[in-house]
Amino acid sequence: MNYRHAFHAGNHADVFKHLTLTRLIALMSRKEQPFAYLDTHAGIGLYDLQGDQASRTGEYLEGIARLWDQPDLPALTADYMKVLHDMNPDGQLRYYPGSPELARRLTRPQDRVMLNEKHPEDGVLLKDNMAGDRRVKVHLGEGWHVPRAMLPVQEKRAVMLIDPPFEQLDEMQRCAAALKEAVGRMRQTVAAIWYPVKDQRMLRRFYQDLAGSGAPKLLRVELLVHPLDTPNSLNGSGLAIANPPWGLEEELRELLPWLSKKLGQTQGGWQMDWLIAES
Repeated sequence: MNYRHAFHAGNHADVFKHLTLTRLIALMSRKEQPFAYLDTHAGIGLYDLQGDQASRTGEYLEGIARLWDQPDLPALTADYMKVLHDMNPDGQLRYYPGSPELARRLTRPQDRVMLNEKHPEDGVLLKDNMAGDRRVKVHLGEGWHVPRAMLPVQEKRAVMLIDPPFEQLDEMQRCAAALKEAVGRMRQTVAAIWYPVKDQRMLRRFYQDLAGSGAPKLLRVELLVHPLDTPNSLNGSGLAIANPPWGLEEELRELLPWLSKKLGQTQGGWQMDWLIAES
């Protein structure tokens, strides 16, 4: 309960995660049929990069600040960057959208946004930040209960982001269990799990658990900012994406070389493969 994402808002992991999320939403929106967006560990939704917490760490300087004034950005970044520029109309980078705000702004009138946050203070802030949009519902509770409580959805299509703080040693196992429950309750759920790339031993076990989740197909994508063997460091981050919409793999193959070059610190890199290939 001590985790505050505001310290890390806009860092390299956020940029990778949120840019991928905007592409998931765009690809899901190609069909007129509505979908529901679910966020298990939503945070507060909006972040002030000049506030006390973000400015204390300055992590955004190695993340979104590297992209902010870049000319000739790839076309696939357009949705992401438009939200950022709409939030910062004076041209100065200050406010950063969490996944709830990106989902709220990029989903359509026929779509629903269902957000969950466990931390009581952050939950109140999330409700305040999402107030005024009738499509958005905020729940205050345990994020691991979201698949059981909210799936299946009436829309028949769902995008679910599982993005815990990884403060507890069992959270990787709980991510895999949540994925297993999600696809068990609604097999076509597009579920994206964000995870840190740090401890290779824990990651090997995590990959095994994900491969045994029963998902119809599961894409593993990782963006690195340091070599994998750098000790005591967040060397990068990953997304395990169940049932990725058609076209996402190709888009990420286009984006990731550019993104790794822009966000790499001691050494940028990326990798992508299928933990579960479509049968």
